[in-house]
Amino acid sequence: MRWWRRLVRSMGSSARASILRTAFYARAGKPMLFGATVLVAVIATVVAQPGGFRTRGMGRGNRGGARSEPGDRRGVPEWTSDQRFKSDLFTFVRIRYSDGYGRGWGGYYGRGGGRWATDYPDSDLNFSFRLHELTALNVDPQGKILELTDEALFDYPFIYLIEPGQMVLSEDEVKALRRYLLNGGFLMVDDFWGEWEWDNFYREIKRVFPDREPTELPLEHEIFHLVYDLKKKPQVPSIHAWLNTGLTYERMDATEPHYRGIIDDKGRLMAIICHNTDLGDGWEREGESREYFKEFSEKWSYPLGINIVTYAMTH
Repeated sequence: MRWWRRLVRSMGSSARASILRTAFYARAGKPMLFGATVLVAVIATVVAQPGGFRTRGMGRGNRGGARSEPGDRRGVPEWTSDQRFKSDLFTFVRIRYSDGYGRGWGGYYGRGGGRWATDYPDSDLNFSFRLHELTALNVDPQGKILELTDEALFDYPFIYLIEPGQMVLSEDEVKALRRYLLNGGFLMVDDFWGEWEWDNFYREIKRVFPDREPTELPLEHEIFHLVYDLKKKPQVPSIHAWLNTGLTYERMDATEPHYRGIIDDKGRLMAIICHNTDLGDGWEREGESREYFKEFSEKWSYPLGINIVTYAMTH
């Protein structure tokens, strides 16, 4: 957490004063809360500055074309992270997991199988760019793909798992995910729809935590308000479903979005499960339709994504 101190010192006097006032009113006797409060204030202050998210134009990247080869950023700007502070770098980590289609690329680059790769690489690149552009986080421009059993997982506080509706974890993956989360890691699950897919995911996550129940997060939970103050729990459809039907849900048994959480013994939210919604498509498809960008990417997908990452980095 050394990097937020450097960020505060580098800011203008008014922004710095706002952050210090926030830190001053943090509850006494809780040094970890003090650090988290300052970090949230840093991110919120930077987002609130002129030129923040709402003033940005259409999304970037060469969207809607054929899939590119690995390493092609598809027009998403690249930046250089500060290598003096590698340990402070935020990296977007996508999880490659087991399912009925294997661990391949789901049709990407000619290798078959793998729903884990949905929306890749555009969603990861766009979201990382927006984090770099709109917050004070030191962000890795490349992101990373890891398996749950990779020991390097413990170097990263945030992991992203998509389309788990047919996920079938091995016993080693079950144990590794449990160990990662109980040791302070944070999991974001996204983009699965309907009761059948929920039942499959529920069965798998109960193998990870037989004694913990995923519970619905109320709108009052801080994760919906940390940086962006959301007035409702959003439902983000895929761009194709919305353009074809005008609806925000993709099937009749998925009309209501759910945001469920798994809590550790200290009350920390260690996983957020985004069901009947597709935040990742709002990241991936931001450059394909101005209407979709304004209605979903800008209004919901990026704000909630930034809130979730902020929570993961401060708790």
